Amino acid sequence: MSNFKLEKSNEFKGVDGSLLFVIMDGVGLYRGQAEGYEGNAFDQANTPNIDRLMKEAAVSMQIKAHGKAVGLPSDSDMGNSEVGHNAMGAGRVFSQGARLVNDAISSGSLYQGNTWKKLVQQTKDKDSTFHLLGLLSDGNVHSHVDHLYAIIRQLEAEGVKKVRIHPLADGRDVDPVTYHLYIEELEKVIREVFLKGCNAKIASGGGRMSITMDRYNANWDMVQKGWETHVVGRGKSYHSAEVAIDTLRENNPGVIDQDLPAYVISDDDGNPVGKIVDGDVVVFFNFRGDRAIEISRAFTEENFSEFSRMEYPEVAYAGMMQYDGDLNIPPDYLVEPPAISKTVSEYLAKNNIAQLAISETQKFGHVTYFWNGNNSAKFSEELEEWIEIKSDVIPFEQAPAMKAYEISERLITELESGKHKFLRVNFPNGDMVGHTGDLKAAIKAMEVLDECIGKLEQAVNDNGATMIITADHGNSDMMLEVNKKTGEIKLDENGNQVLKTSHTLSPVPWMLTGKDADKFTANTDLKEPGLANIASTLLLLLGFEAPENYYEGLIKVK
Repeated sequence: MSNFKLEKSNEFKGVDGSLLFVIMDGVGLYRGQAEGYEGNAFDQANTPNIDRLMKEAAVSMQIKAHGKAVGLPSDSDMGNSEVGHNAMGAGRVFSQGARLVNDAISSGSLYQGNTWKKLVQQTKDKDSTFHLLGLLSDGNVHSHVDHLYAIIRQLEAEGVKKVRIHPLADGRDVDPVTYHLYIEELEKVIREVFLKGCNAKIASGGGRMSITMDRYNANWDMVQKGWETHVVGRGKSYHSAEVAIDTLRENNPGVIDQDLPAYVISDDDGNPVGKIVDGDVVVFFNFRGDRAIEISRAFTEENFSEFSRMEYPEVAYAGMMQYDGDLNIPPDYLVEPPAISKTVSEYLAKNNIAQLAISETQKFGHVTYFWNGNNSAKFSEELEEWIEIKSDVIPFEQAPAMKAYEISERLITELESGKHKFLRVNFPNGDMVGHTGDLKAAIKAMEVLDECIGKLEQAVNDNGATMIITADHGNSDMMLEVNKKTGEIKLDENGNQVLKTSHTLSPVPWMLTGKDADKFTANTDLKEPGLANIASTLLLLLGFEAPENYYEGLIKVK
């Protein structure tokens, strides 16, 4: 306990009521647009409550939520919910997936690890196939093509003779219709190693929101489709990925990459070129965990029951990283994840502060697992309560409210109960609807969110509580691609506006309101305030001094 004892603040005794921390997922402040930019759902939405709070809250500012501020390699890297919640919950910045993998590849340590050596040796001993499955993208949120290419080249250099790649289409963290361009790049690398004696081929694929990459147990049908496609080799077959993409787009007008149906590549006799069979090796090359856990479970759990696997080959499976350290998923992995310890929730739990975390399924893991430093267990069963509102399995653009109303109603009930000193909530709407590329739906999502913020503000005032409102990264603030040089909206070859479905580099809002809020002012000593400065801020509001290694808080007592 001595390592977790928090000293009482000499400046502030702590808020009288509860402290509510609201995360508006995917709500950034894009301000770089040319005049008349039409793609900012936040600006176009009728959001009187958020607009007023941004102007009139006791403390209001913009903070950084991308790049180095959240542990990513450079400031050209978009923030994301995983690293954002890590930074907010940990109070410091840790090197994250992309940077860790970059370092492991550049130093060669990835190829010196026991897992890598075991996988390569099995492929040679059994004269089997080395499969690489993951997101074909340079979005740097879940994966990066440079990691895939480096691994393919290393396999050739180490004498692996047969490699099969199962590339999933992105269109979410990158431009929405670019999968064919990434496939062209991949084919160049395949030809390169093929000329050196490595029989590499694309075996199967599909859109990331169509197959394989579900998260938080929201839609296991996606994972089952992926299993049937990649492992069993069952589905619509084509002679090449290029033909598959062209045909699928022709048969599904307007489809963007993330929603492309599954496909299988077959030889001239109609047989899949890359079924996964006994003795094979499979590496899932995504580094981010949330959308890698379910497919990893399907490969590694003997008594798996989420769906019928039809065929369950005996393979050696590894993740690029371990996606859930607490649950040991998967047991084998290539790169050590960041070791995040002493999160703000652990400190609070060990200093007798009752806490609540609530969201719907789509972001429940973010406000629990990622917030707690990639830890899926509570620090105290007595002091922590986690509430998951089950998400509907429906395209988000068809129901942009998602579960916002249900979340806010339950949250207000919990706030009124007075059971929890610190409550945190994630509203997924700005991110999940923003990812669809549907501007009208995103505008509606923002309006629903604003309505809920208004209800929460009223409840906070009625109950003598204090509230912080912020976001973990941008998304809905930029729904149309722009030319970086001119700021004008990009047009495709047909003159249509190019949708933007990815996160943004935008700062995010941060507001403090409610009881005791007027006792504080912004900490103007901070040169680049960011998400990692939030944990110390929470501790100050709760009446504690922050640990020495935590980043300085965003506010100061007047």
